[in-house]
Amino acid sequence: MFFGFSGTPCTKHSTLHCIILFFTYLYLKYGTMTAENTESQMRKGILELCILGIILRQKEAYPSDILEQLKEARLVVLEGTLYPLLTRLKNAGMLSYRWEESTSGPPRKYYAITKTGIKFYAQLRTTWDELSSAVDHLTTSL
Repeated sequence: MFFGFSGTPCTKHSTLHCIILFFTYLYLKYGTMTAENTESQMRKGILELCILGIILRQKEAYPSDILEQLKEARLVVLEGTLYPLLTRLKNAGMLSYRWEESTSGPPRKYYAITKTGIKFYAQLRTTWDELSSAVDHLTTSL
């Protein structure tokens, strides 16, 4: 879900407003905007959606498998970014995990999406679809 500066969620009626707020935030945070900074922030903004989607599709996932799927989709993420995000999602009740013994090393932690996580994913997916449609509409040349 996207939030405006006031902390209120952006709705489908204010999608354009949210886009403007997002780019204003980037400008205020980084001074002059560069394509690299904007691309990085856009990727970070959709990581939760992508990670939840991977885990939902697989029923459960090991972090290195998540990293591999993100890499295959050309959304390269470092372990140092993934693990804190998985912990944040777990602490928010979106994910659960279980330990599995490994014959080739330490036990492995497998993540699964919770019912709360499925609802959250559905909200994010709806927001993404609306935002993507709005951006396509506004940026596609005639």
